[in-house]
Amino acid sequence: MSDLNHIAYIALGSNFGNRLNNLRNALGQLLENESVDLISASSIYESLPFGNHNQQNFYNAAIKIRTSFSHTELFYFLKKTELKTGRQLRERWGPREIDLDIIFFDDLILSDDVLTLPHKGIHLRDFVLMPLVEIDRNLIHPLLKISVSELLNRVKDRTIILKLAETLFKEEKEIG
Repeated sequence: MSDLNHIAYIALGSNFGNRLNNLRNALGQLLENESVDLISASSIYESLPFGNHNQQNFYNAAIKIRTSFSHTELFYFLKKTELKTGRQLRERWGPREIDLDIIFFDDLILSDDVLTLPHKGIHLRDFVLMPLVEIDRNLIHPLLKISVSELLNRVKDRTIILKLAETLFKEEKEIG
């Protein structure tokens, strides 16, 4: 195994089926891979759906990992993990069992046919920013050169309803 020399922030979301179990199962799948080491995990937030509003509320969280995957390898690993944890491909902005998105990968800025980093539009989404702020409030958006906490302060359309008492882990887990 090569060194775990990249830092990535991943957003997790679910609004179809057992949302809490979907998040926990996806995280478990990610952590079973030796190329992924969890640094920290946020709380889980319930939020109104983004885009298509005629669907169940989302559960959202974020994790910070250390990985030996390249950004492209991580992207495909996340897509494979989504399918292994029950994701059915439906319409864009529609219901989903699990959604795993790379938000930041090191300080990489890129856009190609497959991937855009940092993830597009996060500066408008409190359901992505709030979990990131919880993990690392001083994290700087590499393109906008502004901290995630300042970006969260600027979000006008608030979608988060509440912070859940449940965690991403069935029992409290020591991270690090």
